[in-house]
Amino acid sequence: MTDLGKALMSEQMTGAQALIRALEHAGVDTVFGIPGGAILPAYDPMLDSTQIRHILVRHEQGAGHAAQGYASATGKTGVCMATSGPGATNLVTPIADAYMDSVPLVAITGQVASAAIGTDAFQEADIRGITMPITKHNFLVNNPNDIASTIAEAFHIASTGRPGPVLVDVTKDAMQAKVDFVWPTELSLPGYRPVTRPHPKQVREAARLIAAAEKPVLYVGGGVIRAKASAELKELAELLGIPVVTTLMARGALPDTHDLHFGMPGMHGTVSAVGALQRSDLLICLGARFDDRVTGKLESFAPEAKVIHADIDPAEIGKNRAADVPIVGDCKEVIGDLIAALKTEIASNGRTPDYSAWRGLLESVRAKYPLGYDEPEDGSLSPQYVIQRIGQLAGPDAIYTSGVGQHQMWAAHYLPFEKPLHWLNSGGLGTMGYSVPAAMGAKVARPDKTVWAIDGDGCFQMTNQELVTCALEGIPIKVAVINNQSLGMVRQWQTLFYDKRYSNTDLHSARIPDFAKLAEAMGGVGLRCSDRESVDATIEKAMAVNDMPVVVDFVVHRDAMVWPMVAAGTSNDDIQIARDMAPNWDSQEL
Repeated sequence: MTDLGKALMSEQMTGAQALIRALEHAGVDTVFGIPGGAILPAYDPMLDSTQIRHILVRHEQGAGHAAQGYASATGKTGVCMATSGPGATNLVTPIADAYMDSVPLVAITGQVASAAIGTDAFQEADIRGITMPITKHNFLVNNPNDIASTIAEAFHIASTGRPGPVLVDVTKDAMQAKVDFVWPTELSLPGYRPVTRPHPKQVREAARLIAAAEKPVLYVGGGVIRAKASAELKELAELLGIPVVTTLMARGALPDTHDLHFGMPGMHGTVSAVGALQRSDLLICLGARFDDRVTGKLESFAPEAKVIHADIDPAEIGKNRAADVPIVGDCKEVIGDLIAALKTEIASNGRTPDYSAWRGLLESVRAKYPLGYDEPEDGSLSPQYVIQRIGQLAGPDAIYTSGVGQHQMWAAHYLPFEKPLHWLNSGGLGTMGYSVPAAMGAKVARPDKTVWAIDGDGCFQMTNQELVTCALEGIPIKVAVINNQSLGMVRQWQTLFYDKRYSNTDLHSARIPDFAKLAEAMGGVGLRCSDRESVDATIEKAMAVNDMPVVVDFVVHRDAMVWPMVAAGTSNDDIQIARDMAPNWDSQEL
């Protein structure tokens, strides 16, 4: 850049003002955070910003998850802010969550003055060192001249390649010093050159394998959602009629109602999806990572299948399962090139592969082992029915978030997933408390959308203080507490594997707290429902409230379980459709 160009963009200000100006240049319109001593210099100029809306959360963990929800509902980079020491360390969980689930996030933290670093100063913590294993990159900025360029680099790193969290830790003295603000017109990041375009030779080899396969499956992960490649996925699947399974992080990448969609694979996946992977002769893995919750016992996973593995992160390829054809690249680019290569392969062979027999086999399994649940014999409320009715009444245009546990799995099965960016949950880290703040962030990002948080009574008690934020900031989310008075998934494991020895899983939340009163105390509307006949009317009442948060306490049967299930560490072949009931993998099926 010329000296004249620098002069035109240069303006004298404090480092804190430069920080806020840099966020504006990065296109930030929302920051979730809490002020404190070390970050306080940045909060003063933020008051003058006409572009940035700051949302004052009640806990820094809520700020991080809200930024995740904002990002996951839009594809943009979410931003959270906290002070040094405990403020910064309270961001560790959402940062780790974003890292596991590839969510673009920039976390900005204040740090004690440069001279005090290493002296155990008040509210000092080495947040850069703490978060090094759970960020794509992180920065400690103690030179005010580096603030603008560091923010520009942080947003570039967070949003390109495999998305993820970036931490920017800025010392208090750097924010207080004077600086000439210069927004960089180009970035210099030696060593950071994510590959987005796949290698043509690898794509051609993948097309050859697909054309030669008899039982291929498109194993689709969250990378397809992050790459905004849903339209390309649909075109690829329909080109040859290849069966598709979508992981927990990829729900909505292909509509559930599509004939080629056979459900979610994994520990609590559908029989048709698990069976498809196990009996496949070719796995076309797009933006997934062969994690343990999908593969079960790795040695017995898809034993006859060759593997095409496409991922933007080369570190994922071959990490858990060797790839016959590795493809490094953005899923949108990979799928587009693969479609073109398949058309060329078909034309050169003079025939189109016919997978109708394979699809017919999977369709018969899907018909024989559909998702379902039994109504409780004691007449109490079924949690699956509650979640199913929320989905049917709110529809596929609503955005759904979930906590972690049984309600998460029921939501993944019984909500209507027809579109990408409408399902937000903590997949890799499994963070209890994710749902409410993530719903808050999603609603801020997409105020035109109905946003339902499907939460458990355990998860809800971790971050429900953000209802206060929602009430004061005018963020009308809707929360369904699936109240089984227990840490439900842990209780399920205790039932199945610990002889019903229920050690410390009873939350007593049928009595304490009263979730409806709690919601009202926090400025929202509180409702309670404990019988099937009142479910629809209660949901409709919640849907009618659009000016404040609503919490519905659904008191459900405490012993309802998530099925199907593959016990941890066992083979996917051992999937059970109910307790002591397994599919009959005979020759007529798979």
